[in-house]
Amino acid sequence: MNEEEKKVYMLLKAVIFHYHGLDEAEKQDLEDTSKGLDASAALTWALDFISKDYITAFDRARIYLNEIIGDYPKDKRVQLINMVWLANNLKGYVTEMEATAMLKLAKDWGVENELMAMVLQ
Repeated sequence: MNEEEKKVYMLLKAVIFHYHGLDEAEKQDLEDTSKGLDASAALTWALDFISKDYITAFDRARIYLNEIIGDYPKDKRVQLINMVWLANNLKGYVTEMEATAMLKLAKDWGVENELMAMVLQ
């Protein structure tokens, strides 16, 4: 995974986790993921990106991610949505706000049907 991919991965996960407020389990998951991917710089970048303005963080991230992910092959876009879906399910549930955020991204990336299939499993 190159540095841009690490930034995408960490920003996507972090912005969804921050959508309703980051809890301790999510914070730990972000740290564990950054260690596993050797992506501590990408996590720091993502958290800085979000902290610049929490209110607009999702919309800004959506614009940033759409510019990059739009060029990704469909299977990679599905993989990213799947990753964030699974990460959110670690706590045993997905909030309505998180699900809405993921649906918006899936629609942007043309993988809405694939996300719905994951949800129904």
